[in-house]
Amino acid sequence: MSAQSLKPGWKMVKFGEVVKNANLVEREPEANGVEKIVGLEHIDPENLHIRRWNSVEDGTSFTRKFVPGQTLFGKRRAYQRKVAYAEFEGICSGDILTFEPKNRKVLLPELLPFICQSDAFFDHALDTSAGSLSPRTSWTALKDFEFPLPPLDEQRRIAEILWAADEAVESLSETLVQTQKAEYSLAHNLIPVSQLNIFTGKLKKNIPPDFKVVQGSYLFTAQSGNGEPTPAKDSVGDSLFFKVADFNRNSEETFLTEAEVTFSKEENKGIRIFPPGTVIFPKRGATIFLNKVGQLRKAAALDPNLMALVPKESRCVSGYLYWVIKLIRLHRVSETTSLPQLNHKHLMPLWVPSPSLDKQRQIAGLLEDMREQRNKVAEHMAKSVEIKKQLMEKYIGVAHV
Repeated sequence: MSAQSLKPGWKMVKFGEVVKNANLVEREPEANGVEKIVGLEHIDPENLHIRRWNSVEDGTSFTRKFVPGQTLFGKRRAYQRKVAYAEFEGICSGDILTFEPKNRKVLLPELLPFICQSDAFFDHALDTSAGSLSPRTSWTALKDFEFPLPPLDEQRRIAEILWAADEAVESLSETLVQTQKAEYSLAHNLIPVSQLNIFTGKLKKNIPPDFKVVQGSYLFTAQSGNGEPTPAKDSVGDSLFFKVADFNRNSEETFLTEAEVTFSKEENKGIRIFPPGTVIFPKRGATIFLNKVGQLRKAAALDPNLMALVPKESRCVSGYLYWVIKLIRLHRVSETTSLPQLNHKHLMPLWVPSPSLDKQRQIAGLLEDMREQRNKVAEHMAKSVEIKKQLMEKYIGVAHV
């Protein structure tokens, strides 16, 4: 972008001309009252707020200090887009750079994090990263990044707009978290899984009289997928095939309706097809700890790494079974090996609470209503995130007349 094409009062600058990498050192954080340690794992992608940290009391080898008002930038694996605005002081990983303006009369610290969040800055960071397994960029490379800098009054106006957009996203994010908690709380109140020992059936405390305690085999059959079918040509087939990757990629795993691979039942007669309403989840690996559970909305075949619980229609409603499995938290019943695993022998003997079919439908309906409310919040948040990106592109990414 040439200087002639910039808006009046704007100028092209190099990052290192207006920003410094503070690189403060603190070797005795506990003695000097610094309490928090921030690593890359504590910075969420595309989120300027640090919500998690470790305690200095637990010990650390990090010595880089950050203070409020600085912008923290993850130089390792820059494609993860980890940028944060420091709202407290702490110690951070050496893979985090600590930026601040050289002169606040030239660049506002409140605008700096949005510059670092821009696509252009990340593109520069990626282009200057070196290393195959864990690529890193450097301050030496980043300081050569060129960008259009508006006058101070304009910076202040832009920062106010972008922070207002960020606040809207944060507010909806918190609402989403609270809605998810309310959903789980409602499920716990409606389904008394926690009131019994799922391995013995013994009650920890009384459950409502309209519930009885039954074993899993009374409510469902448990099977896993039995192989990968031959994909249909041009991905046009009459049946779906779900893999663990599809399952994990799904943003709302409750209902699964689309798969990357389709196939023809006629050409794959040996493949097991599971009916709509089947409750599915990964059966091995660390994914078990994520407690991801889904329901098939359409008939589908499954990867052998997925477990399927088919409700017995005369005794069990799919939506009710889904929440029973969610509340059990499957890692509790998996084999305790280096690679957690589940199979039918873990699931069929489990003791679970079961009311009448009508009661199950009522419970499933209430929780479905709650899920729809959660999804509405999630949709609003996604729109707010998109609006924030558009505003950043308008005010940070574009500086033409």
